[in-house]
Parts: sequence; C-alpha cells; structure tokens
Amino acid sequence: MSDMTPRSLFRALAVAELVTWTMLLVGMLLKYVVGLGDLPVRIGGSVHGFVFLAYLVVTTVVAVNQRWSFGALLLGWASAIVPYTTLPFEVGVARRGMLEGPWRRAAADGVRPGVWDRLLFAVVARPVVAAAVGAVLVVLVFVVLLTLGPPVPSR
Repeated sequence: MSDMTPRSLFRALAVAELVTWTMLLVGMLLKYVVGLGDLPVRIGGSVHGFVFLAYLVVTTVVAVNQRWSFGALLLGWASAIVPYTTLPFEVGVARRGMLEGPWRRAAADGVRPGVWDRLLFAVVARPVVAAAVGAVLVVLVFVVLLTLGPPVPSR
C-alpha cells in the first residue's frame, strides 16, 4: 500500500467492479439469449462475486482512512450493488476531496486511536500481510456464499 494511495486503490477496485459487472451481464446474455448454458454465468458471476467482496473491503479501509461518514460508507457499499455505479461514486467522492491524502499511519498527537484506526494502522504498516489476510477472508466468505447457493424465491 505504500506505493498505492487511497485514491488509486479505490479507483482500481471501482473500475474492476464495473468490468466484472460487464462480465456477469455478458455471461447472462450468453446463457439466456444465445443458449450457451450455465458456464458463462458461472465464470462471470464468480469473478464478479470475488471483486464485489474485495470492493466492499477496500471501500471500508479507504472510508476509515479518509474518515468518511457512515452514510458515505453505506453509499460506497450500495454503489457495488447497482450495476455500473462504483465509478460514478468514485468520481463523486474524488471531486469532493474525499480521496485526497496518504495512508494514515498513526493517530494525531494527543488523540487516542479507536479500534478502527488501530486496525487501519496495522493494515498500512504491513500491507502485504494485510492484503493476504484480506484475500483469504474474501475467499472464505466467497466459499461460504457459493456453498449456500443462490437465494431461493419464496412461493
């Protein structure tokens, strides 16, 4: 994370989320319109699901670092749910200066850091370890969700 700023990391995930939405929608088109079966949706859906979860994690880390309001964090999360809105959200928060500055590595003088700040400082201090732990957590959540399967519509 030392070379990557909060803004560049957030933008990368916003774009990745947008690209994987396209993969999922193309997969659905190939399945339902062209009749190619489940494989295109499985591929697009799997990649999109992984990036979706990674986007939520990165949005949370950036929100803590940038001291976003809880409402801004919720909007960031919601932007991943509505197709193609992560990039407009990123542009909006960037224009408002909400992505400016480096990673915070310590609390300001005389300020006692909270739990989220201490967790952020640990992530920033060891970005490779944090990325590995984050990836493992995303994979675990992803596996659990795949095991549970798609939601079943109520009758």
